[in-house]
Amino acid sequence: MIRKYILYASVSASLLSLTSCDKDLNNVKKDVLTDATQWASEANADIAVNDVYDQLPDLYGSPETLDHFTDDNDPDHYYSSWKFKGGIIDPASTQYGLCFCAPSVGVADISGHNWPQLYKAIRKCNNTMLQIILNKKNFSDAWYNKRMDELRFNRAFHYSILLQNWGGVPLVLTAQTREDSAALFLKRSTFAETLDFITKTLDTVLNNKYLAVKYNKGNADAGRATLGAALMLKAYMQLVAASPLHNSATYPGGADPNKFVTFGNTDPARWVAAAASFKKFMDDWGGPGKSYDLSPNDSTIWYESNEYNSEVIFDRQYVANVKGSSLEYYGGVVYPLGAYATWGNYNPTQELVDQFFMANGKPITDPTSGYDPQKPYVGREPRFYKWIVYDGAPYKMDWMSGTDTIKTRVGQGLGSSSNEIDRGLNDPSNTGYFFKKKLNPPTRPAQGASGANYIYFRYTEVLLGYAEAQNEAVGPDQSVYDAINKIRARAGLPGLAAGLSQSQMRDAIRQERRVELCFENKRLFDIKRWKIGEQVLTTDLHGMRVENINGMLTYTPVGLSDQTPYKDGKPWSTTIHPHNFVPKIYMQPIPVPTINQNPNLVQNPGY
Repeated sequence: MIRKYILYASVSASLLSLTSCDKDLNNVKKDVLTDATQWASEANADIAVNDVYDQLPDLYGSPETLDHFTDDNDPDHYYSSWKFKGGIIDPASTQYGLCFCAPSVGVADISGHNWPQLYKAIRKCNNTMLQIILNKKNFSDAWYNKRMDELRFNRAFHYSILLQNWGGVPLVLTAQTREDSAALFLKRSTFAETLDFITKTLDTVLNNKYLAVKYNKGNADAGRATLGAALMLKAYMQLVAASPLHNSATYPGGADPNKFVTFGNTDPARWVAAAASFKKFMDDWGGPGKSYDLSPNDSTIWYESNEYNSEVIFDRQYVANVKGSSLEYYGGVVYPLGAYATWGNYNPTQELVDQFFMANGKPITDPTSGYDPQKPYVGREPRFYKWIVYDGAPYKMDWMSGTDTIKTRVGQGLGSSSNEIDRGLNDPSNTGYFFKKKLNPPTRPAQGASGANYIYFRYTEVLLGYAEAQNEAVGPDQSVYDAINKIRARAGLPGLAAGLSQSQMRDAIRQERRVELCFENKRLFDIKRWKIGEQVLTTDLHGMRVENINGMLTYTPVGLSDQTPYKDGKPWSTTIHPHNFVPKIYMQPIPVPTINQNPNLVQNPGY
């Protein structure tokens, strides 16, 4: 078995041995732990530290993902993303978690992305740090220093999610008590102050150098925070801060006099700072022979058998059938080999599919690319065939008895199937596409059945982040080309054309980022920080209708809400898919119950 040492166990649940040679839990009765014995040894204290890691977002544990909120994925009417795409978030609602009731809480129904859950995680960080300090005599200096920096990193990680969703927030930095009203009723910090706390915390971790740069597969500490994770998080938050939504004097969602969402000005130096952090990562730890590098195969990065490969910077661990991932259960082809297997929740839109390049490296919009709208799946780049399931695509996972040919075509002869494009609200795809990126091949779809880890950050993002920040800071110099072309070379594509302007390079970087990071929960925050929601989320998204016309397959992009009568006399789509982005939903509202509890909190603009 693959060794996994940090199984995120609740203090009230079972304990994972940190020296086990497999994924099995060593169950320990917690009634033997008291306040005194909890902190009496490193092994006991690690139970609490591991519980802090358990607060990380469980993004393989729910059928809805952050990508449902974007133009890359068609959402389901059950989920909050359906309301979000209609421009609806209700600040009074606290319907978090999976409810199949189309809640109106925005991204707050995603694990680790609602206000109460994030502050619960921060409270665990603060309380655990306090107890470790109070009981320092029971721990070695090495253990103490490492665990304190791990906790600092975890707290900064949760604040980074708060910053991206709410902007400036109250900075709770100590263990709180009910008697301390001053500590309980904190005011919001500004965007700049919250960012400054995050980056300075990460600088402390980086300067201390108590953590390893990276943990590889088989290391007893694999899954814990590292210096690589700290520098990546710092650089990414600087990238977010430098981007148009926040690096601005105004906010499109409404007046922001308190500077909760923006800096209140535009400063090009913010791009310079982000580029410098990404460059430091590349110079110190990135590339051949160093701790981090691009994994040779861009399909196996997420496989359980390939955990902690050279590309992985920070992840969350899963253990099959104990605390497992449900990705394969919620996504993928619904009826492989004609048998129902998955919920089919992750359905690429035509808008995403059109972003994939041709094999010659050119976008399909280039008249010299060779793209044929009536042969849309011929001559595309390798990532398209690895990650997207289209009509006529071969589909084979290790658990399947044979290879299936997936047919999403409309039934008019020519071999339609149960995976036919859906015109209503059933499980098969409304877009005519399924995805297979990140699926763990040996895992037969079932809830919690996969042990493949969720990757929050990988080295590709260092290259993409550097290219974006450097291009904005100084323009498309050779280092920008080098960073992007490394990713393209790994994907089997030629380098970008020479002589691009800054604007052209910006578009090229954004397209490369959208393709390379598709279905990794990155697109939503890119849409936000680039301030392009009004462009990409206000029009109907599309799928591909494949049908038999005069004995031949034809291909017609069709709107997900297209009400044009089809051949059966019924509207093509029986459901209107919402697409009404409003600027205030660039940021989440603070929940009304939280504001009622703390009179010092001020709501986000527009709510």
